[in-house]
Amino acid sequence: MVQISRRTMLASSAVASAGVALGAAVPAIAAPRGPAAPREPTEPAGPVDLRWLEQDIPEVLAAGVTWGVPWARGSVPGDQAFALHTDDGTVVPVQSWGTAWWPDGSLKWSAHAVSDASPLTDGYRLERGEPATPETALRVSENGGRVRVDTGVIVVDFAKAGDKVIRQITRDGRTIASDGRLVASRQNVPDTDRAEQISHESFRGMVDAVTVEQDGPIRAVIKVEGTHGRGANGWLPFVLRFALFAGSDGIRLVHTFFYDGDENQHFINGLGVEFSVPMHADLHDRHVRFTSAEGGVLAEAVRPITGLRRDPGAEAKAAQVAGEATPDTSTWDQRVTSRLHLIPAFGSYSISQLTAHGYQISKRTSVGHSWLTVDSGSRAGGLGYVGSPGGGLAFGLRNFWQLHPTELEVDGADTDTARATVWMWSPRASAMDVRFYHDGLGQDTYEEQLEGLNITYEDYEPGFGTPYGVARTSELTFWALAATPPAERLVELSRANAAPPLLVTSPEQVHGAGVFGSWTPVDRSTPARAEIEDRLDAIHTFHRQQVDQRSWYGFWDYGDVMHSYDADRHVWRYDIGGYAWDNSELSTDSWLWYHYLRTGDANAFRFAEAMTRHTGEVDVYHLGQWKGLGTRHNVMHWGDSAKQVRISNANYRRFYYFLTADERTGDLLHELVDSDRTYLVLNAGRKVDGSTGPYDPDPAALPLSKTTDWGAIAGAWLTEWERDGDPVARERLLASARSIAALPNGWAQQGGLYNLETAEFHGGEPGKVQVGSLSAVFGLIELMTEFLELVDEPEVKEKWVEFCRLYNASRKEQAEATGEHWGNLNLRQSYARATAYAAVALDDPELAERAWEEFRRGHAGYPQDHDFGSVIVEPPRVLKTVDEADLSTNANALYGLTAIQCMALIGDSLD
Repeated sequence: MVQISRRTMLASSAVASAGVALGAAVPAIAAPRGPAAPREPTEPAGPVDLRWLEQDIPEVLAAGVTWGVPWARGSVPGDQAFALHTDDGTVVPVQSWGTAWWPDGSLKWSAHAVSDASPLTDGYRLERGEPATPETALRVSENGGRVRVDTGVIVVDFAKAGDKVIRQITRDGRTIASDGRLVASRQNVPDTDRAEQISHESFRGMVDAVTVEQDGPIRAVIKVEGTHGRGANGWLPFVLRFALFAGSDGIRLVHTFFYDGDENQHFINGLGVEFSVPMHADLHDRHVRFTSAEGGVLAEAVRPITGLRRDPGAEAKAAQVAGEATPDTSTWDQRVTSRLHLIPAFGSYSISQLTAHGYQISKRTSVGHSWLTVDSGSRAGGLGYVGSPGGGLAFGLRNFWQLHPTELEVDGADTDTARATVWMWSPRASAMDVRFYHDGLGQDTYEEQLEGLNITYEDYEPGFGTPYGVARTSELTFWALAATPPAERLVELSRANAAPPLLVTSPEQVHGAGVFGSWTPVDRSTPARAEIEDRLDAIHTFHRQQVDQRSWYGFWDYGDVMHSYDADRHVWRYDIGGYAWDNSELSTDSWLWYHYLRTGDANAFRFAEAMTRHTGEVDVYHLGQWKGLGTRHNVMHWGDSAKQVRISNANYRRFYYFLTADERTGDLLHELVDSDRTYLVLNAGRKVDGSTGPYDPDPAALPLSKTTDWGAIAGAWLTEWERDGDPVARERLLASARSIAALPNGWAQQGGLYNLETAEFHGGEPGKVQVGSLSAVFGLIELMTEFLELVDEPEVKEKWVEFCRLYNASRKEQAEATGEHWGNLNLRQSYARATAYAAVALDDPELAERAWEEFRRGHAGYPQDHDFGSVIVEPPRVLKTVDEADLSTNANALYGLTAIQCMALIGDSLD
């Protein structure tokens, strides 16, 4: 029976096979409940045009494609079914389900899936209506200790327990692969410390639970949870999600593991997924393939018959090179046939990518013999294959060179059973070292730690730089193929694995649905708008190019960007405390997503996608006492002692979830719903208030910020309410917002404590304010914009608008409204968007003019006359040629968000 976890199926295509019953009945829609702000009646939604993200028609899908579509409030019923057509009217079977609902119960976000068996064309049209029936419906069944998925092309058996995640994959009754396992190994000291003795341990993934999250008819999702175990010892918990599609021979895997070891004793030296592949053909008809990022293919046979002193014949050689069955050996030159046993068989192959700029391919005959270097190059394609003309397994890792050190390995190909392994951490690399990077420098007291903060911007504290509980998600694809594919087909699969094709809607359609707050598609209709658009393109392009120029790659690093630049050394401050990795500081994630929403640009999407995959996993704790908290910017992603919800922030992840319906991102959003409870275990203000003894918090009076903290937690509640209609999330969101608005000075109030049980703030002396420059730059502005569009809360809106109006107001205006002025505030350019919001809410043209003046003045950002260009810096001044600009990550994020929101809110005033 299907278990629909945190989502509700809207419509399912009928099962094609006669006599096969439908699965469980579709449950009632869990729509958000509560008062909705008054709205004009919405016209029923018309058809939505879809296109491929990368514009070109993909050659092949990565098994299938799943995407999200937004809908205007009231335009689509909450239980609407959908039909899909190509541009020429060809019907395409589609599976649809809801991922968010408006407060009136109408559909806000829907998700859809099609198989790679569907016709591929330039564009599609999604519209309300009954979905088409797939030619062969995917079927999921459970029997005893296994879950079986039959796509109509392959059958995959998942084990419910033991060390085999997948028992076998069959095609046309023939086993293509079996014994799919997770493998890991560790050592007790790192390679770089040159220890005299190193001990090793190996582990296999042990399955604890298997859940069917979707059961077709087009897409099935199987969730597998467990730990890597060895006897009674288990560590490295994992969550796997396998997606399979009707009529497809592909399997997509989203693999997440959690680090729960002792970083001083447990050094991972291998982390992978392996399959056994039966080898039935003669050694000369067994094939191994690897691809390069340039579209090349290494094509080899286990026992080569080309290049020999004696020639077997042109037909035999051509067949082996093409991956086809060779003619019977009796037709060869018998001088070769009689000596086949004297030709070495190479049973082991490896392509390892130990840096972002170099891979090496090696092979050997068997264990106990040396490796031969086959070839090397810059960047591998991340796809391998082992098999024969009778079938085989293609296996790939997405972002293969970006997430180095990685490896694809084949061994035992000269035996009855080969082993194909995708290494997410290659055993050929040095062991993973996640220890903190310095010894504390004597910073044993808060006073000393604050001194360190004043010189390196690093908030250090003993014991806080631990990686315990951080995670990493990787994406893998497997294809159970009927035969060794030609080189052209392998290149197609490699490209689909590296950048899975995605269907998207236009910026205009997404904007028209009224989602994600204040933004508009790109608009160059006037010189003033065009100038800002050019600058937005410049800062985005510069930062995206810096990723490659500065090699911001690696297993733990890829997806993040650096915080600040060192113009003297011509490098980003990778080694200076809190100036190194950005870790979502000042909403870099949101800036990148809004840039994609406005432009629809594929490069912008992939940039933001990589950041979401990183910041939601690596920069956040998912286990242990700090579960739900993220880590402030640092040389190491988990190094800073400031553990905060403003970094784990749900507001940064929801873009990717709704645009792709990615279940793992859904997990990240859900795990933050109770993140306010972390204030029972950690006092975020301990160094400011001088707390030195045991932390003994009062659950009814917690020191939780009304801005940076509440904005992040409220984002989780808002998303949970939208996704599931969760009444608890809704009530906590509303209760907390109302309580802040009821404080004498609302979001600017000095003091005030948080009651964990009621989610309400209380206290605070009238006439007192406490406003920080960071108050609204971690997603609070964006959150409040969306929240106030969903609910009818005039008192909350009034208090929020007051905060927005007063931040950049004169001290006199501030004092008149709140009892005292707000002090010397920073980041005033960024708060121009708050002024713009107030201008619209109050219908005040003078405020709109003030907002644009604040934007042009560029306080703590970029003034009107700032040079957004870059210069080339060449050796020997630098190690390699790079672009350099007077730009910073924080300033780019805030300038980008402010420009985007001001143009959306008060663009007419700019003109």
